[in-house]
Amino acid sequence: MKVMKFGGTSVGTPARMKEVTKLVTKSGQPVFVVLSAMSGTTNSLVEISNYLYKKNPEGANEVINQLERKYLKHIDELYSTEEAKAQTREFLTAEMNYLRSFTKELFTSFEEKSIVAQGELLSTNMVVNYMKEQGIKAVLLNALDFMRTDKNSEPDPTYIKEKLSALMEKLATQNADQGEGEGYQVYITQGFICRNAYGEVDNLQRGGSDYTASLIGAALNAEEIQIWTDIDGMHNNDPRVVDKTSPVHQLHFEEAAELAYFGAKILHPTCVQPAKYAGIPVRLLNTMQPDAEGTTISNQTEYGKIKAVAAKDNIIAIKIKSSRMLLATGFLRKVFEIFESYQTPIDMVCTSEVGVSMSIDNSAHLGEIVDELKKYGTVTVDTGMCIICVVGDLDWSNIGFETKVMDALKNIPVRMISYGGSNYNISFLIREEDKKRALQGLSDMLFN
Repeated sequence: MKVMKFGGTSVGTPARMKEVTKLVTKSGQPVFVVLSAMSGTTNSLVEISNYLYKKNPEGANEVINQLERKYLKHIDELYSTEEAKAQTREFLTAEMNYLRSFTKELFTSFEEKSIVAQGELLSTNMVVNYMKEQGIKAVLLNALDFMRTDKNSEPDPTYIKEKLSALMEKLATQNADQGEGEGYQVYITQGFICRNAYGEVDNLQRGGSDYTASLIGAALNAEEIQIWTDIDGMHNNDPRVVDKTSPVHQLHFEEAAELAYFGAKILHPTCVQPAKYAGIPVRLLNTMQPDAEGTTISNQTEYGKIKAVAAKDNIIAIKIKSSRMLLATGFLRKVFEIFESYQTPIDMVCTSEVGVSMSIDNSAHLGEIVDELKKYGTVTVDTGMCIICVVGDLDWSNIGFETKVMDALKNIPVRMISYGGSNYNISFLIREEDKKRALQGLSDMLFN
């Protein structure tokens, strides 16, 4: 079985929902579908929550009314039978009344998560009702029945596998009892939403619906996980900045994680971890161009090849210089503990006998961190920096690869270089104002 995930733009209009239905039924094989909320819906739900935090129920009710009118219009456009329209209108009325019920109660972050979760519940119900209207054997599984996080707010894969397998087995038994041994053609569930360890409505945060699809794929031991968006896979450079970019057809999971972390927004680095550990390939595909090859991410490496470039903005470089560092044990530990105490991750690190340079992307506690670091040496800070990340088979035995990359940046001032920490990545810290030149230079040298 394949798992297919569709984002908000892919189900953003009734017309797109119809296209998604064609895509998931095209093969004739059973598929498991994960849907995001319709584009714009989550923003409206967050706006409702903001009004309720501010104790402004009138403002919240106005947004709820706007949302209801929008969905009523979608219902008229999506369905052709009065039966399907009436069924979905009844569900929509119940949903909107549920949202209105929050305007009469104390409002906290727990209630906000319940409100935000309604976007996925709306989209999945609309699509499954449309599929049934079209005669497709589809069934809706509520993600809140099997998707759960533990006490550390991390997904609980053992619980997910156990509960989801039991649900699938129950459905198979029901079909057999009814003499319908072939089972369902489409299984649908919500992305992003879950329950936490205490049974409260929550969400997966990082990666959202992609994370849900990856966790379900691992739980079901799927043959493939497909992430459908409005972009034809990961590109070898940023198409918003650079001319003549093209999709990368194959990536190792580590390469994809590096690109995602350093700026390729199509995929969150965390969300493919369950698929990586289960050895299930992930394909990034485009709903607007369904026949395009897209990008396949797997545990396979294409040897001797540089794949792509990504950039991460708003980076801050911090250098601490100290003659006391010379041969001093524990120096780096003391420095890193300061960043840990302020929960500020470090992106890059470079060391010498008398100093250490680091980069961070979170300035929330910059002042406190710098004050603490001054206990151990002279501190300098550079803001407005950018990390350029080159990804591919960059094992140190591949002679000349790092030279080729450096040649592309020969006219760009480089503040830091990180090489050897991974077999898939070489990173450069430069000024943001040099980003466009650097990315274009790398494209011309490596790909064009």
